[in-house]
Amino acid sequence: MNYLSVENISKAYGERVLFDNVSFGINKDQKIAFIAKNGSGKTTIMNMITGSDEPDTGQIVLRKGINMAFLSQNNNLQDELTIEESIFASDNDTLKVIEAYEKALENPEDEELYQRAFDDMDRYNAWDFETQYKQILSKLKLEDLKLKVKNLSGGQKKRLSLAIILINRPDLLILDEPTNHLDLEMIEWLEDYFAKENITLFMVTHDRFFLERVCNEIIELDNNKVYQYKGNYSYYLEKKEERIASENASVDKAQNLFVKELAWMRRQPKARTTKSKSRQDDFYKIKEKAESRRKENVVELEINMERMGSKIIEMVKVTKKFPEKTILDEFSYSFQRGERIGIIGKNGTGKSTFLNILTQTMPPDSGKVIIGDTIKIGYYTQSGINPKPGQKVIDIIKEYGEYIPLTKGRIISASQLLERFLFDAKKQYDFVEKLSGGELKRLYLCTVLIQNPNFLILDEPTNDLDIVTLNVLESFLLDYPGCLLVVSHDRYFMDKIVDHLFVFRGEGKVEDFPGNYSDFRSYEDSAEPKELNSVSTEKVNWKEKNTTSTGLSFNEQKEFNKIEREIKDLEFEKAKIEKEFADGKVTDDKIEAKANELQKVIQSLEQKEERWFELSSKIEE
Repeated sequence: MNYLSVENISKAYGERVLFDNVSFGINKDQKIAFIAKNGSGKTTIMNMITGSDEPDTGQIVLRKGINMAFLSQNNNLQDELTIEESIFASDNDTLKVIEAYEKALENPEDEELYQRAFDDMDRYNAWDFETQYKQILSKLKLEDLKLKVKNLSGGQKKRLSLAIILINRPDLLILDEPTNHLDLEMIEWLEDYFAKENITLFMVTHDRFFLERVCNEIIELDNNKVYQYKGNYSYYLEKKEERIASENASVDKAQNLFVKELAWMRRQPKARTTKSKSRQDDFYKIKEKAESRRKENVVELEINMERMGSKIIEMVKVTKKFPEKTILDEFSYSFQRGERIGIIGKNGTGKSTFLNILTQTMPPDSGKVIIGDTIKIGYYTQSGINPKPGQKVIDIIKEYGEYIPLTKGRIISASQLLERFLFDAKKQYDFVEKLSGGELKRLYLCTVLIQNPNFLILDEPTNDLDIVTLNVLESFLLDYPGCLLVVSHDRYFMDKIVDHLFVFRGEGKVEDFPGNYSDFRSYEDSAEPKELNSVSTEKVNWKEKNTTSTGLSFNEQKEFNKIEREIKDLEFEKAKIEKEFADGKVTDDKIEAKANELQKVIQSLEQKEERWFELSSKIEE
């Protein structure tokens, strides 16, 4: 059953065309992810679907009687209402019955009121509904229902907006970055909820684990065309690669034909026969196809990192307490060269406070933070960029200079740097307030890296970035030679980037776990089975050699899993280079360098395989 149809819509702002002639449909029980680069119109299309914007051409048709709800990135809650009042403010009849019953319970002396409310609960089958909605509130940690909206944090408001939507169970749910401002525990619960429920979803999200486990279809807006993939994120990646290869082969074929037809056109007399006229028309079609090669604009990140001395950063018995909670309790740690640490923990356990103490923007109650003389910190915060009124994109970068130093003594102009971050000449003179959320984050990232830090701190860097930019950022960070400290709810990102974790348990407990997020989850699940959302607060000695059922210690099991991934990557790289040689794509001047690259890959692959056999022999024992 079709719920909603998007028919040939387009949108332009002056000469800038966001998208043109876009069409797709949403059917019952589909769980669709909508993917597009930042600034290409994702949010605009969602606003059109929900009625807060209109297309220049085309139409959006919602099936009659369909109840649609929209979870936007900006909450639409009323500040003076409590959490409970916000939930009951909807038009849901069953909720109104439950509200009346709750009020009757507060006045037990009015037996007639209570009996009427009790009977209505029976008539509307509201008992199960009440249980479900209380479970949702519990899972989303909204226990104090008397709290007013104006006193809630950003994360609490997001959870309340999400709770209201889930409780009302709409036919069609539209979600714009649903995992932003949720901690990892809640993201995993929401992921599980959506995967199991028969619910129709249309969402924009950068969370690739979420895409993988929840969505059964992906719609991509790419170079102003819509492509649909009937599968999850892995399937999408595979089929997109095949599509691009096929498109490029088709363009190459058209280019070869175009050269021949162009020669024919030049030989023809001005007076043409009907047959010649037909071939002439075909020529222009071939020309259009030949000139249609994809514009693969990719963010280019480069850094001229400051030299790092032997002294990095040392935290000595740092304590920080607030009246209602303890953040750090005599925490000590000495950072080493090249460390890549992820920080995880529930919202409110003090992750951002820890970063502020580390960067000396907030003083500790006791203890000290010693920063090495050569350390230059780059701090990417959740607050983002704060432009002055009327400031243009290029003005932001020019504050750091007209020319910016790169590696090996090279320099680049402010305009050229912005082009590397996908801000073309025209976009550079746009007002900053006109940028999309993702474009703002990309510009902010540019301002942090432009300062050439050797200790990089990233607080939720993946929020609002498109998947293309995320992949580039990950590749950059994998090669980043300095120290890296990351707070992120993006599990895919954390798995790829970090080597170990600081686990914030609350009440000043911080544990050092030797592995990435998936390693941590596997350990937690295998070491002590527990109810969803419950986390042990006891101190764990991760350094102990915990032997798994495979015969490997925990660290060996972690290494074994990592090696398997690395072997796959190396095999892919080896096959790619060999294919370049086989296809004759390696020019004479690059043969030696390419051969050396291949040799290094082969040597690394042999070393990894040898270690894999060592570990696998233990499993067999």
